[in-house]
Formats: sequence, C-alpha cells, structure tokens
Amino acid sequence: MRLITRFELSAKNTNELYGLHRKVFNELAKSKPQTLERVNALASLENIENELASRAPYP
Repeated sequence: MRLITRFELSAKNTNELYGLHRKVFNELAKSKPQTLERVNALASLENIENELASRAPYP
C-alpha cells in the first residue's frame, strides 16, 4: 500500500474519507508486522483521521 497524503485527502469529501478509512484499516489488518505496507497504512490512517478532525465542527 502506498502512503496517502493530506494533500490528496483534502480533495475528498467526508463520506469518501470514511470509506477510505475503512479500506485502509482493513489493509492494515491484513499486513504483516514490520513491513513498509504496514507503516504506510498506519501513516495513512493517521493522515485520514487528522483530515477528518480538521473538518469537525467546533462548539
């Protein structure tokens, strides 16, 4: 799996981000420990979660 950047994520809507989060999470679950695939999946998940958090409405 390749790394998904915040730049790429900024062009997606919120529903697309949630779908991508599910897909990347499933790829992470299938990956073997200490592989580049796993590192990229973890970093991509973090980027997706940060993008979602930046769009959350504040009280």
